[in-house]
Amino acid sequence: MPKRRATISDVARLAGVSIATVSRVVNGTAPVAEDTVQRVREAIATLGYTPHAAARKLAGRETGTLGVLLPEVAAEFFFPLVRGIAEEVRNAGYDLLIHVASSGQESSLSTPLGEHNTDGLLIFTGRLSDEEITRLYDAGFPMVLLYRSPPDDLPIPYVMFENKKGARALIAHVISVHHCRRIAFLRGPEGNEDSEWRERGYREALENHGIPFDEDLVGMGGFDADIARETVEHWLQQGLDFDAIFAGDDEAAMGVMAALRHAGKKVPDEVAVLGFDDINSAKLMAPPLTTVRAPIQAAAAGAAQALLAQLKGEEPPRQLRYPTQVIIRQSCGCD
Repeated sequence: MPKRRATISDVARLAGVSIATVSRVVNGTAPVAEDTVQRVREAIATLGYTPHAAARKLAGRETGTLGVLLPEVAAEFFFPLVRGIAEEVRNAGYDLLIHVASSGQESSLSTPLGEHNTDGLLIFTGRLSDEEITRLYDAGFPMVLLYRSPPDDLPIPYVMFENKKGARALIAHVISVHHCRRIAFLRGPEGNEDSEWRERGYREALENHGIPFDEDLVGMGGFDADIARETVEHWLQQGLDFDAIFAGDDEAAMGVMAALRHAGKKVPDEVAVLGFDDINSAKLMAPPLTTVRAPIQAAAAGAAQALLAQLKGEEPPRQLRYPTQVIIRQSCGCD
């Protein structure tokens, strides 16, 4: 069970003052003796007290701003994601504050966005530590997680794609239709749940068709074109045998095609290439990319709606899981 959120009464009791005094300190509505202010602040810190959204509104402390924590914005995946969030937030009358993690920053114990400058957060996978997410939850702060499940089964709303189902269907296609047997897979960033579920789908498809899993055919793609290219170039130098590569996502698929093209390998005649997400440039690749369509913008809009529901005092769905669809193009060998 989640911890009970501290109340203003708890703060007043611990500090040995009245509720009215705590309110004056929190809202700055009247002068309070410095030693009393110090006791109240220490009680607030000890209890992890955060004013309830409704109380903040009555006190004029709402920011009118929602926050988004992202790992980057350069990859094409993030364009529809930000667009989907921004449209919902704007239509609801809020401003949007976006923080992009610095290069190499995996997660942090704190964040420049939080209860001090936003009314709620949308948190992309891996951008905030479990400890900080738990702290925000215990403080009663509204948030929605993007593409990851909550730590410790906390009842925090989160958004996911049908990753396993889509990956399984994609791999089944190249096995059944194109008779591929040596299918390589490029993992996404370490700890990324989308990648983990896609790998499960990949493994299930192999098992369903009686193909043994080969660890040598699994490498790092990082959902990044440069990382994927380096991995495939290394495989080619080693003489690794494969007839298809599931790149993990479309960004990585670009790097895969570049590595194969540089080595003189023809796609799809010699190696089939598969992606995931169906970003806009997937259909413009040469050859056009066979991939799995994930409704990125719709999922982002759904996440924003779940956050806005919390701000209205409503109970959003615990999990928003969006369906995926295999999109057949020429990179797998289809005409």
